[in-house]
Amino acid sequence: MRTLISTLVVIVVMAVLGYAYACSGYYNIGADVPHWPLTYRFLTMTRDRSIEHHAQSISVPNLDDPALILKGAGQYAAMCTGCHLAPGTHDSELRSGLYPKPPVLGEEQLDPREAFWIIKHGIKLTAMPAWGATHDDDTIWSIVAFVRKLHGMTPAQYKDIVAKAPPDEDMDMGHDQHDMHDDMKSH
Repeated sequence: MRTLISTLVVIVVMAVLGYAYACSGYYNIGADVPHWPLTYRFLTMTRDRSIEHHAQSISVPNLDDPALILKGAGQYAAMCTGCHLAPGTHDSELRSGLYPKPPVLGEEQLDPREAFWIIKHGIKLTAMPAWGATHDDDTIWSIVAFVRKLHGMTPAQYKDIVAKAPPDEDMDMGHDQHDMHDDMKSH
């Protein structure tokens, strides 16, 4: 019993000290200063386990559909290259300031269920937005389908497929582009 009480006291003291440290403002939360190694490992483990857990029951459609891949190429070019890069690029102005650095998706082999979950829900405390707030599941699956084809794609192949991609109807997020343009002219 004494060991249990001692353990609880240590846990409470650690929690109070952690809270006091957080309240002090001493921890540098700036993206240009890396986490402590233990913090980084803990956050990475938490992220990976959470994604794995939440994605496990997702059903994967046919990701080899050429129309789906083509649509995903346009989506990826419009929304993803600033952080995850396009074939032949090595950095971007946006990516340079991000911590942690987003993965270069042309160099990764992702589980489709996990990729879908990440794209749809985003990841807290990173620059990864929850695209599910503005894009339907079919559009998100198109991005997943395209990302699976990125590995080994040359810059010329990337440029060619993006040029053939259909127009992106989702990027206006429900606003009429002409109305927005007219509003901008009147100001």
